[in-house]
Amino acid sequence: MHIEPGVVTGAKIFLSYGTGVAVVGMGAKLAWEHIKQSGVLSLILRTIITIGLVFTFFEVLPHYPVGVSEVHLILGTTMLMLFGVAPTMLGLALGLLLQGVTVAQFDLPQYGMNVTTLLASMLILNMATKKIVPQGTAYKDISYTQMLKMSVIWEGAIVSWVAFWAFYGQGFSAENIHNVLTFGGAYMLVVLLEPLIDLAILSAVKAWYKSDSCNIFLNKRLTNCQA
Repeated sequence: MHIEPGVVTGAKIFLSYGTGVAVVGMGAKLAWEHIKQSGVLSLILRTIITIGLVFTFFEVLPHYPVGVSEVHLILGTTMLMLFGVAPTMLGLALGLLLQGVTVAQFDLPQYGMNVTTLLASMLILNMATKKIVPQGTAYKDISYTQMLKMSVIWEGAIVSWVAFWAFYGQGFSAENIHNVLTFGGAYMLVVLLEPLIDLAILSAVKAWYKSDSCNIFLNKRLTNCQA
């Protein structure tokens, strides 16, 4: 979902700086709430894990440019369930920044757009999850249908944000519409694959993680454990 250089240029790119600051601010607010509930060490450890995962998703796993963006496998739904929303948002933002600083400096001008796409999509997923999964239900006890809904919402949000940036930057010309549709078509492979991986991980959690004791590395909501 990395927006290709040149899609949004000139003064238009300043919007992405504003949206980037806004979503990072929301992530910081959620991080503070996480610290009050689970402690700073929990936040740090889970963020380190999610940074490593995000960097792997972006740089190590297969990825390729299509149309206006790049196609990546990003297990946002699984990370939300396993680590919680704040560590996941921090991992997405810092993992993306780490990739840009170390191996993809050409992506840094698009950082505002890319971080907005990721974090805004995660906020949408987090809000939707509260509606899909009843309060008090452990994530390991949700149905596969609920998990599939969450995965599709995550993917749909990513694609929608990429389309927004493309149309915002280049308008509704026939060529740009074609590029957006090309990206959307290619991303269908991820839309089909990622929910299956999410469901497989959920199945593994159901089978292997039965303890009610809390784990500092994992989200308390995973099992509704008691500290």
